[in-house]
Amino acid sequence: MTLRGRVLRSAWRSAILLVAFAGIAVTVGPSGANEPIEIFDAHMHYNWEPKPYYSVDELVALFKKHRVTGILSTSRPNAGTHALMEAKPPGLQIVPFIRPYKVRADIQTWFGDPFIFDLVQEEFKRGYFRGIGEFHISGRNAETEWVKKTVDFAVANDLYLHAHADDVAVEILMKHNPHARIIWAHTGFGLPTERVAEMLAKYPKVWGELSYRGGIVGGSGKLTPEWRALFERFPDRFLLGSDTWINERWESYGETMAGYRVWLAQLPPKIAAQIAHGNARALFAAER
Repeated sequence: MTLRGRVLRSAWRSAILLVAFAGIAVTVGPSGANEPIEIFDAHMHYNWEPKPYYSVDELVALFKKHRVTGILSTSRPNAGTHALMEAKPPGLQIVPFIRPYKVRADIQTWFGDPFIFDLVQEEFKRGYFRGIGEFHISGRNAETEWVKKTVDFAVANDLYLHAHADDVAVEILMKHNPHARIIWAHTGFGLPTERVAEMLAKYPKVWGELSYRGGIVGGSGKLTPEWRALFERFPDRFLLGSDTWINERWESYGETMAGYRVWLAQLPPKIAAQIAHGNARALFAAER
């Protein structure tokens, strides 16, 4: 990163933190003290390539520090999720998803690779997975035989799909099997809110995950009118996530959570709590 880039990044971080501490969403804890609203991180990667950025103990401490009380865990390869499940850290709900990749290059080919479908079936035998993904799919690439087999396998085994997809691909996934349940990673990135609303209205079993989602706040950190309206119309259809796909995302993890709390504080408390953690808790109940 250039010197100018480092300066701009530092300034951006400082601005986010100042706004965050000025308007942070809080809840009242058991002792009556105000605490930052708890967050369920519904898009977390604990990648091992070849080793994780944090040890399991360090990762759990990070979640506790930032009051993250639940995670949707994926990893490339799936060894990272295995390690978290074996650790069974108290106070942290782990919802494990099968990542249909062994190496990063699988992102470009998994949807036409029968080996990946074998991988999904083999991982499922562990008995604790709740979904498949995050996987990347775009447009008509979603029409392949192996994508349909994956969707049908998910439906048959009561699994969610975590799809990094454009709206065209999401429509095709639902066409493959109308009983599919999809966590829509990034909610279309910069897709117009009118189209997001259309998708959520058309597909009641699609939930929007908001990491990297543009347009939610303006330059001052204020929630935009169109996103406020969307949250008020669909309060039970949104989730938060960190998307720790590279180490830099771990380095800025606290800023990501603080940034969410800035605009959560601008919503009615009930809606803020639903988006922060309630919707994820409802989807991923501790017991099936």
